[in-house]
Amino acid sequence: MKLTPELEKAFNAQITLEFEASMVYRQLAIEMEIHDLPGMAAWLRHQADEEIVHANKFIDHLADRGNHPKIASISGPTVTINTPLDAFTAAAKHEERVSEAIRELYRQTEAAGDLDSRPLLNWFLSEQIEEEATVNEIVARIAMTNDDGPGLLRLDEELGTRPTSTTEAN
Repeated sequence: MKLTPELEKAFNAQITLEFEASMVYRQLAIEMEIHDLPGMAAWLRHQADEEIVHANKFIDHLADRGNHPKIASISGPTVTINTPLDAFTAAAKHEERVSEAIRELYRQTEAAGDLDSRPLLNWFLSEQIEEEATVNEIVARIAMTNDDGPGLLRLDEELGTRPTSTTEAN
């Protein structure tokens, strides 16, 4: 069943937000590279790739239902990063923004009686809980190091072991 024009617009906004999230993560990765923290940079690059997977899931959902996925204009991310804590705090705030957008999309589909979007949005609701928890854990661990070099380097090494994934939807 095709989505209503209003829901198509809302899903397209989410697609754009997912690509924006990818760009934010990529910029944060660049910032960590500049700070000589290759593990944190790698973790953030992988996160950027995962956001593309998320966008692809929404694109596939629209296309499979006979709608027209569209990516709106995205301006470059504006992040001011001086420390690893700044980077991961910015990531946490962006995840909260994405989570709220998905909850709002869920509310809109419920109001429209669009049962077919439930499985996808339920997956995203669960995914966002995990995303926020993971980033918030990293924020807390960075804060615990209190800018202690050996502690940051240990965390950097650990974050660099994150498995790689593809940008194709599973």
